[in-house]
Amino acid sequence: MAEVDKTDEQWRAELNDEEFRVLRENGTEPAWSGELLNNKATGMYKCRGCGAELFPSDTKFDSGSGWPSFYKAAERSAVTLINDRSFGMIRTEVRCATCDSHLGHLFDDGWNTPTGNRYCINSVCLTFEESDEDSGNDSEGKAAGE
Repeated sequence: MAEVDKTDEQWRAELNDEEFRVLRENGTEPAWSGELLNNKATGMYKCRGCGAELFPSDTKFDSGSGWPSFYKAAERSAVTLINDRSFGMIRTEVRCATCDSHLGHLFDDGWNTPTGNRYCINSVCLTFEESDEDSGNDSEGKAAGE
């Protein structure tokens, strides 16, 4: 997928206010509020901004944090990691490598995961495409919220 380069006006036309605040202004949705937090279906989590594949469902786990958590990205090149020293903390910000949208943060406290990582991702930054094996048909799947 090619890089996405849009103006704020173009992003505002495509995203609702909360999506714009989180994806483009580095916001955070309230814990326990995301529509994909408890999703257990099989498929792929994609970037709401550009549709890039980010996290396969088999890497999702319940971290108890209130945000969808994953221990591994679909491909290392799917996300960009940036040192984040905002709010008096040292964290690693996770951004979509395709459209540079803020997704959440990466922590090394993913206990009981194969990688030890916890990608803590805002649900509002994601869509979900269910795989054919879960949907019971041969359609393209569905994106959450559509």
